Amino acid sequence: MTTPRTDRSRWYWLLLIPVAIPLATPLFNAVEPSVFGIPLFYWLQLAFIVLGVTTTTVVYRMTRRGR
Repeated sequence: MTTPRTDRSRWYWLLLIPVAIPLATPLFNAVEPSVFGIPLFYWLQLAFIVLGVTTTTVVYRMTRRGR
């Protein structure tokens, strides 16, 4: 018989942010503003990657055990 998992934490809810934000297409359905000549869509996609990495790092650090 297996023991029940006890790794439920409210920190895991933060992982919904990098999933839900890119799904809101009205945020990046435009060409302007451009940054260094790069249209909004492309640099916003890079910002979503940074958001995902940052959120995952925060959740990992807050939920790891005994270190």
